Amino acid sequence: MKCIIATSLKEYKNDVFRIFKEAGINVYSTTDITGVKQNGSPDILQEWFATGDEKAESVVIFSFTDENKVRNVKDLVKKYNKQNETGFPIRAFIIPVEDSI
Repeated sequence: MKCIIATSLKEYKNDVFRIFKEAGINVYSTTDITGVKQNGSPDILQEWFATGDEKAESVVIFSFTDENKVRNVKDLVKKYNKQNETGFPIRAFIIPVEDSI
């Protein structure tokens, strides 16, 4: 058994749902998150009207499933990211599950 975790901007969450469905994963969980990118030393000219930190409304989708479906998600995410160069790719992480109850 594996755990597949995908993250994306909220705007692309339906694309991730479609990828999971296409991979054969019909049961998954989601949660909304806020991604933060902290800038180094602020440049006053660059940050004149900005707050200095970039925040993005994102989503995490995860599922515990078999290895074949996880590989399908991995392949579909790679394909999606190549075809949709938005600057905000879908990220996917595979975690082995040693045991479950």
